[in-house]
Amino acid sequence: MKLTGGDVDAFLAKITPAARRRDAEILVDLLREVSGQEPAMWGTVIGFGSCHYRYPTGTEGDSPVIGLAPRKQACTLYLLDGIAAHRDDLASLGPHSTGVGCLYLKDVGAIDRETLRRILVRSHGFVAAGGDGEYAHLTVTA
Repeated sequence: MKLTGGDVDAFLAKITPAARRRDAEILVDLLREVSGQEPAMWGTVIGFGSCHYRYPTGTEGDSPVIGLAPRKQACTLYLLDGIAAHRDDLASLGPHSTGVGCLYLKDVGAIDRETLRRILVRSHGFVAAGGDGEYAHLTVTA
């Protein structure tokens, strides 16, 4: 993934439906607070901070420390420490679905925001500390 720049506010303004745009705006504010960084565009992902990852297979690249992709079906949060690290909190989060490193939220208003904050703080802190994840070694680059 590459840092592409671009206007985050302009990107947010184009998100449809309106409910997804509202959710994305709420999540951007939360991610800004949790990360202490301003959002930046990584293609169609809104990222906070940057890190370098290396998988056991040797594949490597750059990524935001924590990212958000507002899609039509759900807002996707990218958690580089993996979903398994948050199993207990996910049980009380509210309606969501997951992938290996992705948390999908269809309605931010229906979830427990304090639980989400805890998940995001833990994930961001893990990467910021240069943690070795279940599926990648991570090094913060900015």
